[in-house]
This record gives sequence, C-alpha cells and structure tokens, in this order.
Amino acid sequence: MTFREKYGAWAIIAGASEGVGRSFAKAVAARGLNCLLIDKRGPLEQSATEVRDLGVECVTAQIDLAAPDAFERIAEAAGDREIGLYVANAGSDRIGTRFHEREVAAWLRLLQLNVVTTMQACHHFGGPMRERRRGGLVLVNSGACYGGASILATYSACKGFLLNFAEGLWAELRPHGVDVLTIALDKTDTPMLRGTLERNGLPIPPDLASPDAVAEKALERLPYGPIHNWGLADDEAGENWPSAAARRAHVLKIDAGSAAIFGKKMSG
Repeated sequence: MTFREKYGAWAIIAGASEGVGRSFAKAVAARGLNCLLIDKRGPLEQSATEVRDLGVECVTAQIDLAAPDAFERIAEAAGDREIGLYVANAGSDRIGTRFHEREVAAWLRLLQLNVVTTMQACHHFGGPMRERRRGGLVLVNSGACYGGASILATYSACKGFLLNFAEGLWAELRPHGVDVLTIALDKTDTPMLRGTLERNGLPIPPDLASPDAVAEKALERLPYGPIHNWGLADDEAGENWPSAAARRAHVLKIDAGSAAIFGKKMSG
C-alpha cells in the first residue's frame, strides 16, 4: 500500500499550530493526505496555508483540547470525512509547578488534554479504522512517560498513561491492519520550549531535536509500533528506560497472558 492507501483520505492533527504539530501536518500532507488541523491558539492558519501549498485539502478548527467538550467538537469538525490517521500532538505542561502549588482544577485540565480527549478520539476514529482494516494512531509522548519526578507528577502520570494505552491499542489493533505508535521525545526545538527557557534565563541547548525530523521519524516508525524512543535505535536502551524492542516483546508477552486469563484470542 502507498501511504495514502494505508492512512488516507484524511488526517487529523490535534495541536497543529506550531512546532511538532505543524511539522506533522506538513509531513502528512506531503504524503498526499488531506488534513484537519486543530488547535486552541497560535498561527493555525499559517499551518493550513503551508499544508495547502503541498496540494491537498485542509480545514481548521479552533478547539480547546483541554475543555470537557473537546472531543464532541473534534467529531463535529470531522463530520463524515473518512479519518485514516489521527495524530494526538497537544499535551505539553504549561504549568511547570509542584502539585500543591496549583489548584487541582489546573491538573484536571492537563489530564483532560492528555488522557480523556485522546482516549475519546482514539475510540471514535480508531473503531472505523478497525472495520476498514487500515489506518493509524500516533500519540506524541515524552521521555517523562517512564517515571515521575518533582514538578512533573501529573505530566509524567499522563505520559505514562499514553505509553501503556498506545501499547495496548497496538496489541489489539495490529491484527486488524491498524498501526499505533507513541513516540517518546527528548528536548525538542519548539516555540514553547524556547519561550520557557527564555523566561527562566536559560540558554538554548545545542542538541534540540528538530520538529521536522521528529515528525518524519514518527511516520517512518508508525508501521512497526508501539513505541519509538527519540534518538535511539529500535534495540537500543536509554539511560533510564528499556529499548523499544524490549517494550514490544513485553507487550506481546502480556498480551498472551491476558488472552489466557480472559479467554480471548491473542492479538498476535
């Protein structure tokens, strides 16, 4: 299959105004998919113009992905379009404080953004992909998914959910021709990171990942799933986490055990 045959005709990129989201939009459009770009703020129309310049259709929807009605608005914006690729890119922690230094409502918004809206969208768009036996789900993640830390309690918990959620979906959907990938990023050159560093009087590190390279690598690794650790080969472990290959083998082992317990046919 070509990329469009596998993941067409439309892609949704949630969090597409700038940075990695905009790079995903351009990379997907370059492969021939029409795009629905979603974001709350930022230069969303600039992203759309760049996508249209690549010769595909593009529509936009300004949606607060942390709002309780975010999924309903996403589904409304998608309408009856055949969504073959869903990219959940929004999910950054713009709070940057310890858990008890903010009201819990702020953390619930972060949970809604990363977990609830993403889960609803994957269920809504992934189901038809399963029936069509083709499609893909990309959940942009962070190395924080591998463990908690001070100032990252809620953020790392959300990212840990995405890691396990993506792995489980990969095991369930791969027999049905649907690809699932979560990509765990390190420091990436985005406007938000640059703004954070500037506000704190910190220099820009020389080794930031390029958003374009991140998007290209994610789309390259999507058929293999369920995880890619940015900057590492598939069988290469990081300083504080196992290799993607080891995680994949672990998921298949757990999948087999779960099938035995629940009496379901194995995914593999």
